[in-house]
Amino acid sequence: MKIGTQNQPFFPEAINEKFRYIKQMGFDGYEIDGKLLVGNMESVKKEQEETGLSVTTACGGYDGWIGDFNEEKRLNGLKEITGILKALQQIGGKGIVVPAAWGMFTYRLPPMISPRSKEKDREIVTKSLVYLNHAAKETGTLIFLEPLNRYQDHMINTIAEARSYIEENSFEYVKIIADFYHMNIEEDNTAVSLHDHRDVIGHIHLADNQRFQPGSGSIDFKRLFSVLKKDGYQGDLTLECRVRGENPEQAYFNSLHYLRESIR
Repeated sequence: MKIGTQNQPFFPEAINEKFRYIKQMGFDGYEIDGKLLVGNMESVKKEQEETGLSVTTACGGYDGWIGDFNEEKRLNGLKEITGILKALQQIGGKGIVVPAAWGMFTYRLPPMISPRSKEKDREIVTKSLVYLNHAAKETGTLIFLEPLNRYQDHMINTIAEARSYIEENSFEYVKIIADFYHMNIEEDNTAVSLHDHRDVIGHIHLADNQRFQPGSGSIDFKRLFSVLKKDGYQGDLTLECRVRGENPEQAYFNSLHYLRESIR
């Protein structure tokens, strides 16, 4: 299984330096911010060719959630996501990570009364996914629908909830991204969920139980990777985590080594 990374604060800012740094550190791929990709297409193409580091996916880089309470922002988000999909098509990227929303509302913190009904939530998210399923089909890419934990989103929290959107609408270009951090909070058993939904999980985010780098917490990565290997998982693994330690760069490198050993 290939391991990629999102950006980190200690990575170089310049795109050419960033690509070389990620490659030298030992990663197989780069999950890029969508806005960075769209605004720097030629540079990204050049660095992919010169370094051999692939841009596997995009995450973020658009304004407006697919489940946004504000209709204008939602439509703007769909437009920008479509633009990112077109950019991914040009560089051979697989798709974009898309949650229903992030930080917009939660039933777990005050005021705990949503401005929209659960039925309307589902209607709006479904409408957005219908649009994006078509956009992904047109560009030969995928939408990776991401369940977030209950404190960050109120609409889609578990793999099963995300799956229900796919099954009810027969989406062919919408898959699920399984994030170990969110799953550690929401799933009764992460290993069982990975196995039960193996047919719709197309991408994975890695972080330990406290959202820091893998190997710094209590998640049993070796066990979860064993489940993925037995089920023939073919997607990417991407680090999406904070990094702590006296030397963040070294801590991140050590985490990558830890993950490689856990996959063996």
